[in-house]
Amino acid sequence: MIGIVASASDVHAAGVAAELARLGDDPVVLDTAHVPTAVRLTSRHSPGAPWSATWVEDTTGVPREVDLTALRAVWWRRPQPHVLHTELAAEVDRRFAYQEVDAAVRGLWACTDAIWVNDPDRDAAGSRKLHQLKVAAQLGLRIPRTCVTTDPREARGFLREEAGGAVYKPFLGSPEAWAETRLVEPSDLEHLDHLRFAPVIFQELVPGGLDVRVTITGRDVHAAEIRAHESSYPYDFRMDQAHASIVRHELPGPLVARLHALMERFGLLYGAVDLRRAPDGDYVFLEINPAGQWLFVEQATGQPISASMARLLHRLDRGAALATAS
Repeated sequence: MIGIVASASDVHAAGVAAELARLGDDPVVLDTAHVPTAVRLTSRHSPGAPWSATWVEDTTGVPREVDLTALRAVWWRRPQPHVLHTELAAEVDRRFAYQEVDAAVRGLWACTDAIWVNDPDRDAAGSRKLHQLKVAAQLGLRIPRTCVTTDPREARGFLREEAGGAVYKPFLGSPEAWAETRLVEPSDLEHLDHLRFAPVIFQELVPGGLDVRVTITGRDVHAAEIRAHESSYPYDFRMDQAHASIVRHELPGPLVARLHALMERFGLLYGAVDLRRAPDGDYVFLEINPAGQWLFVEQATGQPISASMARLLHRLDRGAALATAS
C-alpha cells in the first residue's frame, strides 16, 4: 500500500495520486493536521507478536481505517501541524498535548517497514543549508562564496571582499516573516548590527539571472531553465515568476552524476535542486529542497514529474511487497 503524508487539498499530492490511479494503485492520504481531532491512533506492541497499528480517520461521518503495517511506500510530501482539540484551553496543556501527539506520530512512522520518499529524519537532515554547502563542495560541485554569521564585523569583512556584489537570504523564513533573496544595498550596511539578533546567509552575487531547477525523483532527472533576468527581479525568480520564462534544460553528464552523489550522501530519493548558471557557463549549486515544488515547472515545460514520482512510488511499493511475500 502507498501512503502520502500531506493535506488532502495539496495539489502536488492530488496530481501524484491521479497518476498512481492510472497505474492501478489506490494510495491513502494521511493528513497529520487531523491528528488527534479527526484521527484515532492505536499502536500495539507485545512480546512474541508482530507490531500492529491503525489510523482511523473520520472527517465525513464515515470512518476510514488504515492498517499502517500494510504501508510499503510512503511519500513524505508535506506534513501539516497537528490541530488540537479546542477543549484544551491552557497553553501549558496545549504544549504538552502537541508534543505527545507529535512523538506518537513520529514513532508510528519509524515503526513502518515502508520505504520513504523521503525518510522523515533524512529529509530533515538534508534540509540543513550549511551542511548542504559543505557536502556539495566535497563532491566537486561549485558553490558560492558564503558567510553565515551573527557577527557584524565578519559580515562587513565578507561584503568588502565581494567586489562584484553580494546577496543575503534567510534559512527558512515563515508565512509571517517570509523574505526573498535580496541584493545587499549600501543602505543595508547600516543595519548589520542587527545580526546579533539572528544569523543571516550572505553569498557572492552570481550575475546573469539564469536559474536552473533540477527535480530528481529516484534516477529520473528533470532540469528546467528559469530566466529570472527576463523578470523585474533577477535575484529570486519567485518574486516575478509570471515574467520569467521556463524551458527545458540539458545538464552535462558529470554534473548529473554529482547531483546523484549528493542525493545518495543525504539518503534522499526526491529533491529539488536550485542551481545558478554563471557567466562563464559553469553551474553554481545554491541548495537542495527535499520537499520542493515542481508543478510550476511541469506546467511550463511539460516534463512529466508527477508521473515520475508516481512511477517511483509504484516501483517501491511493488518491490517491498514482493520482498515481504518472499
